[in-house]
Amino acid sequence: MAAEIVNPRSDNKSGTDADGAPDDAFDPAFALHRGGKMAIQATVPVRDKDDLSLAYTPGVAKVCSAIAEQPELVHDYTWKSQVVAVVTDGTAVLGLGDIGPEASLPVMEGKAILFKQFGGVDAVPIALATTDTDEIIETVVRMAPSFGGVNLEDISAPRCFEIERRLQEALDIPVFHDDQHGTAVVTLAALRNAAKLTDRSLGQLRAVISGAGAAGVAIAKILIEAGIGDVAVCDRKGIVSTDRADLTDVKREVAGFTNKGRLTGSLEDALDGADVFIGVSGGTVPEEAVAKMAKDSLIFAMANPTPEIHPDIAHKYAAVVATGRSDYPNQINNVLAFPGIFAGAMQVRASQITEGMKLAAAEALAAVVADELSADRVIPSPFDERVAPAVTAAVAAAARAEGVARR
Repeated sequence: MAAEIVNPRSDNKSGTDADGAPDDAFDPAFALHRGGKMAIQATVPVRDKDDLSLAYTPGVAKVCSAIAEQPELVHDYTWKSQVVAVVTDGTAVLGLGDIGPEASLPVMEGKAILFKQFGGVDAVPIALATTDTDEIIETVVRMAPSFGGVNLEDISAPRCFEIERRLQEALDIPVFHDDQHGTAVVTLAALRNAAKLTDRSLGQLRAVISGAGAAGVAIAKILIEAGIGDVAVCDRKGIVSTDRADLTDVKREVAGFTNKGRLTGSLEDALDGADVFIGVSGGTVPEEAVAKMAKDSLIFAMANPTPEIHPDIAHKYAAVVATGRSDYPNQINNVLAFPGIFAGAMQVRASQITEGMKLAAAEALAAVVADELSADRVIPSPFDERVAPAVTAAVAAAARAEGVARR
């Protein structure tokens, strides 16, 4: 959308400079983004011919030859083990949808600086000019020698599931689709603490997830792994159950490991007596359905910018309310997870990110505020300096325990 539509100028000027680009003085978002939000910075000086001969030729040849003879030395003598590729095709960008690779770059740059700011991990945004599943996989495999990990970002479902699975099979470095697993890890951490605050265990809870896309499926899987009592997943047509003939392969898989209560019908039907609502779909849940949830319910309405259940309504019925927004308490924010997860995995040169590593990340994240719990504090702030070290250490330890660490 043009800047002049978003924020009309009071003096009726066009809002563009002489080149037709948005005027930086017109909107602070454009001012911040001019020239991009990141840059490559050298870690060694090149001040004279001696520095040059070490950083480049002839000194570099010794290092190249050593790596050629012992390929594992690439981790010690290049940046490979410290850098992540943030890969997208621009088809599911941050609530904006399929806007294409160029338009996705501000988000990918943002993701990269969050890696650095919150996890000390360097990251490079890579927007691909293809939406073909095979082409994306082939491209990432071919560029993988330059990176220690791959963070898949804003790739639409259901292709994202196959792309992640096949890349995990093809590569010996961590491949992680943050829209799935980052959301799932933070949701589980917050739910653990919310259950604890209300004197319940996960095993005593029945949850309903609104949304059967990337995030909804991953949340369902991690909740089952963590031992939740039961969980039902709902899409636009209602509860994902084995008696439906219209399910995709992914939803058919979900139906196989969820909904032990064999519920059928709509989202509203599923919410009757439910302990937990988790929204990753958008839309609006009627207040009448919210009122039918169990006493001391837990409502995580995470759609942005408009939660599926407005906090004012949620607070009428729920003991704990969380959203995806930063202007309400208990923000379910992926930045709490992905920087530390990658930092921990790359610290021990893990070949993959396992389910056990994700569970360890969620447990560590929950533990950060376990002694400070309140209805408005079941998850830490992204700016809590304890978060990244705790998640990093937990993930590294889990990688060693599961035998996927290589140092």
